[in-house]
Amino acid sequence: MTDLRTGAGAGYVLGEGGGDVIRFLETLMTVKAGSKETGNAFTLLEWTAPVGFAPPPHTHLVEDEAFYILEGSMTVTCGEKRWEAGAGSFVFLPRGVVHGFTITGDKPLRGLQLTVPSGFEGFIAEAGAPADEPVVAAGPDIPRLLAAAERHHIKIHPPSEGH
Repeated sequence: MTDLRTGAGAGYVLGEGGGDVIRFLETLMTVKAGSKETGNAFTLLEWTAPVGFAPPPHTHLVEDEAFYILEGSMTVTCGEKRWEAGAGSFVFLPRGVVHGFTITGDKPLRGLQLTVPSGFEGFIAEAGAPADEPVVAAGPDIPRLLAAAERHHIKIHPPSEGH
């Protein structure tokens, strides 16, 4: 199916595999809807991550984050809470609370990520790279990641904080 996105208020259908694919840390994130399409209401991503992937503990200062797990599993921390979440699970992580997760089990995770309001797609685009660009360095560009996080109101914490 063709990518028929035209902007906020227009409505559209985005077929399987449609959307901008961004390589962010060790994940692949496909932007299904973002600021432009939703009038800044929300961002919806389809994403995959390998077993063992764990972003640093972080706090979203202006957006709530939610995950729906289609395949695979993860251990999630949110403040002092810790949960195991597998296929079919929904995870809600409110703004202002340090959280993180680790992909567990024996297969990659595939899921949907919703952030409200929109804007998270700008962060991953700024800190990541289009999936069709060659990988130029091993590991993330930490100064670029931290600068993008600050611009997008996300606080990255040392691993000892909350994860």
